Amino acid sequence: MAELAEPVPNDGPKTPRELAESIGIAPDDIDRAETDGTLGLLIVDHLVVPEPAIYTQAEMDARSGLGEEARRFWRALGFPDPDPDECVFSQMDLEMLQLVDAMLRLELIDRDTALQVARVIGSSMARVAQSQIDAIEARVDSDSRERDEELAVQRMSMLLPTIPRVLEYSWRRHLQSAARRSMVRDAMAEGGQQITTVGFADLVGFTALSLQLDDHQLAHVVDRFEVTAYDLLAAHGGRVVKMIGDEVMFEFDDPAAAVALALELANAYHEDDSVSDVRVGLARGPVLRREGDLYGPTVNLASRIVGIAYAGAVVTSGEIRELLADDERFAWKTLRTRYLKGLGRVQLHAVRRADDVTEGFAERARRRRGQMVDRVTELVERRLSPEGATEELEPDA
Repeated sequence: MAELAEPVPNDGPKTPRELAESIGIAPDDIDRAETDGTLGLLIVDHLVVPEPAIYTQAEMDARSGLGEEARRFWRALGFPDPDPDECVFSQMDLEMLQLVDAMLRLELIDRDTALQVARVIGSSMARVAQSQIDAIEARVDSDSRERDEELAVQRMSMLLPTIPRVLEYSWRRHLQSAARRSMVRDAMAEGGQQITTVGFADLVGFTALSLQLDDHQLAHVVDRFEVTAYDLLAAHGGRVVKMIGDEVMFEFDDPAAAVALALELANAYHEDDSVSDVRVGLARGPVLRREGDLYGPTVNLASRIVGIAYAGAVVTSGEIRELLADDERFAWKTLRTRYLKGLGRVQLHAVRRADDVTEGFAERARRRRGQMVDRVTELVERRLSPEGATEELEPDA
């Protein structure tokens, strides 16, 4: 199996052209790539799959042991069918499909599950690969433009082998987490769980926003979201369990403090012009603790609740509503019963401060959604305007 290139030694190639020549790229191809500014990507193309393409699809079918099933796995990984007479497969491709065939023959995994795993891996790796290419183009190409070609070569040679190590580390940790989630039911049945209030808060419209803002502006939005969440949770006596991209998971021993914090979070993000609104879901019940994380149906319920809440809204489970029924600080509205995947039909409640009586729950949610759309539109227009092309999203003083 071919390995990725090791970092270039100090006495190795000093320029991208020298590196390209050292790995056997034809001079004419190097000239064309230098002309159109794609030499860095051409080097990546040759380094990650250094072996020549020597097999057609029919040859792969015959040699892999999978027969025409080899095509299904190739498609599942997200790649198109090649032309029948075109050699696009290397020895690396053949060895991987032979490994899949061996796994199936030994019944380590069934065929349908293997195809599903291939689809998940293919989809995830496509995103990771594109992010890595973006990093190479942004960092390495800028070095080349600044004529610091030796630095460009060093950075490229280190970026390529580093990402697989990060991927393996991440996979190991996520596999561990998945295994623990699968053990939660038995562990909780044996006791050891604790009662707590679990909350999730996520930025509304983050996916759409991520498509409109550049990486620097998007990083600023995420940073503001994270800083605000940590500051307010600490002030209210809560604990951040973890940040999950545009979402924060937190816990409170006191359900009243959790509701008060949730309402303040919604208001704080609404008043901050550098981020969009959040929606918050709260649930109270037994959880299982493992290395700082929380597991169990209470966590699942809170996660499901936040997914259906309106922008700027705080929605809770019935347990929290019952506990705080006599708390005069809060006003409640019972929502229609919802069917939540894996949990069945659940009664949910929207909550706000009792002194916030200027409008109803539905009107408040619609107003917040409208203001969020206007704010995001303004940020995007500011970015696209000539004056704001390089403007950063700064928080209000």
